Amino acid sequence: MREPLRDLPSYRPDIVVTHDALGQLTGHPDHRRTHQAALLAAQDAGLAHLHPEAGEPWQPRAVYCATHPKSGVGELGPLLEAVGKAVLAVPDAYATTTVDVTPWLAQKWAAVLAHRGEVARERPLPGILARLPEETRRAIIATEFFTRLATGPRPGTPHRLTA
Repeated sequence: MREPLRDLPSYRPDIVVTHDALGQLTGHPDHRRTHQAALLAAQDAGLAHLHPEAGEPWQPRAVYCATHPKSGVGELGPLLEAVGKAVLAVPDAYATTTVDVTPWLAQKWAAVLAHRGEVARERPLPGILARLPEETRRAIIATEFFTRLATGPRPGTPHRLTA
């Protein structure tokens, strides 16, 4: 029998943010696995019998997957290709939300720099960004793109598979 979840914080976010299924631009396997785990967690939270020790079932209203549309790759595409990396961008129609993160650029850049091992190397994206002129880097990281996914059961015809 499973031990009950005691003394653990309970999180029931309205919105879950994760990477996209491609692994967000470079196909990083950790990003792809994070995407899978986040989607399963958002779905499973609504299944009462799966984790009864977690309390009442619930689901977030939306899951947003950080992505890069083809039109949003810009200068980053050639930089990645120059070090032999694939550029995994989605069709523009998949990006449902665009956010200007300019007010948080200092925090975002500090988070990138926290990946010290990757910043020090030439091929990882943090290393590529670290070697760019500040103005170029700012232009590249100032916008975030997302694909919004619906959660929970969808209404429809109960005896037909419908879109």
